[in-house]
Formats: sequence, C-alpha cells, structure tokens
Amino acid sequence: MNEVLREEKKFLISQDKMYLIWDKLAEVMHLDSHGDSEGYSIRSLYFDSLHNRDFTEKEDGIELRRKIRLRNYSPYSDFAMLEMKQKQGQYQKKRSLKLNKEDALELINANYSVLLKQNTDFANECFYMMNQFQYRPKAVVTYKRKAFVAKENSIRITFDHHLKGTESYYNIFDPNINENYIMDPYLAVMEVKFNGFLLSYIKDVIDMVDLPETSVSKYYKGRLITQYALS
Repeated sequence: MNEVLREEKKFLISQDKMYLIWDKLAEVMHLDSHGDSEGYSIRSLYFDSLHNRDFTEKEDGIELRRKIRLRNYSPYSDFAMLEMKQKQGQYQKKRSLKLNKEDALELINANYSVLLKQNTDFANECFYMMNQFQYRPKAVVTYKRKAFVAKENSIRITFDHHLKGTESYYNIFDPNINENYIMDPYLAVMEVKFNGFLLSYIKDVIDMVDLPETSVSKYYKGRLITQYALS
C-alpha cells in the first residue's frame, strides 16, 4: 500500500496555454518516467454509494470528503490500482493498492470480498466502507495525461486533457469501450501537487496561467449527464 499526502491546486486552462507551459516546464523539470513526450493514458472507474454520497458531497462543497476509484493505464494491463482520495482542507491524501486483473474484475462486478485476502488495513477499510454504504461502479473516465516532476518537495504537475467517459459500461480492461467527451477537448485540467511550498522558478511558470484555482473533478463531470437528468 502506498500513501501520499500533499497540497493540490487545480486550474482549467486552454490548450494553447497548456502547450506554452509544457515548453516552459520542460526547461526546469523532468518528464514523468511513466510516459513519453506525448504523455500516457489513464482510465478510472469511480465507485459511489447507493445514494451517490461522494457525488453529493462534492456538489455541496463538503470540506472533508473522499472518493474510491479503480485505475489502469492500458486496457491490456494485467493489473489495476485501487485508490482512495481524501480531501482534508488544502491537502489531498491518496492511498493506493495494486491488484491483479482477476481481482480488479471482481471489484468491477461488485464482489468486494477479494479485498479481504490482501491482508492490509487499507484493503479492509475499503471492503467495509464499500459494503456498509453499498458502493457500486458509477462512471468510467478516460483521458490523456502529461506529467512533469521535480524531486524537491515532491513537486508534480500534470495536464489532463481529452476527457471522455461513460456511465453505462464499467470494464476498464475492454479496449473497445464506447465513451463520449465529458469536457471541451480544447480545455485541460492542470494540477499542481507539492509538499510544503513550490520552488520559485516553477511557481513563476505556473503564474503564467493567470487564472483562478478551480475544484474541477473528473468524477463529477463524468456523472453530470445522468444526475441532472434525474434531478
């Protein structure tokens, strides 16, 4: 189990600004080792309670909230990451656990008992929470990510773009999953993650965005169509 606690800031930026900042960051930071110059793909399956507790808490702006997702980086992958993100004021706590494909597929089918064989406190917490509140798969979101890293203060800056999703099919290992755009493809979500403080030369690049912070959530965007249709 891996655990990360850090400050996280989000910005919604245009594609032209994204390319401009990419070029500037490339001069002072390293590309994430998981991708190439074009970045990499991410696909996440989000779970929520029977009465959509996580979605509602996000919509209501509840300060302390969490979300559970199952994530892979290719439909041909033989594993997925079970992750829980918890917002605690200005900080984000993320815990993650690597699962083989077989166990991941069981989670997709709402068989959470496979978590008990992991024999970790985090897996047990997920098992009891997902059963107690009757969590079920609710939405899949897929996007492209380009990431820059600096070891100082664990600084990580990511750009997520071309967000697509579906609320009707949940197998993240299916290469032919049918998704539609859930955000303007000419926009991107820039996330700035760090511990303590940003180095000044990196902050100078980020300040070029000259936009207010936003609380944009990929899960929230992935659920908007059906939630508004039901309201």
